[in-house]
Amino acid sequence: MWRAALFVLAAGAAQAENPLPFDIGGAYALVNQYGNTRSQADPDGHAQLLFFGYANCLNICSAALPLMADVVDLLAKEDIVVTPVMITVAPDQDRVETMGAPLAEIHPDFIGLTGDGPALQVAYNAFSVEVKPLFQDPEYGWIYAHGSFVHLLDGSGEMLTLLPPVLDVDRTAEIVRSYLAPQG
Repeated sequence: MWRAALFVLAAGAAQAENPLPFDIGGAYALVNQYGNTRSQADPDGHAQLLFFGYANCLNICSAALPLMADVVDLLAKEDIVVTPVMITVAPDQDRVETMGAPLAEIHPDFIGLTGDGPALQVAYNAFSVEVKPLFQDPEYGWIYAHGSFVHLLDGSGEMLTLLPPVLDVDRTAEIVRSYLAPQG
């Protein structure tokens, strides 16, 4: 299987309670585009597709965020509810008052999270995301190098798996479905 081939680095590395061979994920407290504090747990108990990026990114975010939106819509047709969430790597650009509109253009349910440097660093550290400013674009502001995986979390914010944003919608939805659809 795809996730076994990608994440099991040695025989016996994956455990039933944590299918990943490394520890990733954890608590954070950030502010969404409505000014409300939000943690890693979805307030409605829905699974989440979490990406670290920024709303006006022209690179990997412009592929990952629409992919997440399409997967959310595809799974909704099967009554599998997943919330798309983006934690900014560009808090100078993605503020409470600026990130909502671009994310809503991608999907009306998209949640954008921002915060001050220390609060964001807690989230980056929990999910092993490195953020590095590369250069300043005159039109779009700072361009950042940052993690590119989409994280699948359960409703309580526990990490389930990582998804590369190079997969198509159907394959990504298939993987998500394998974690969330009732077994039997």
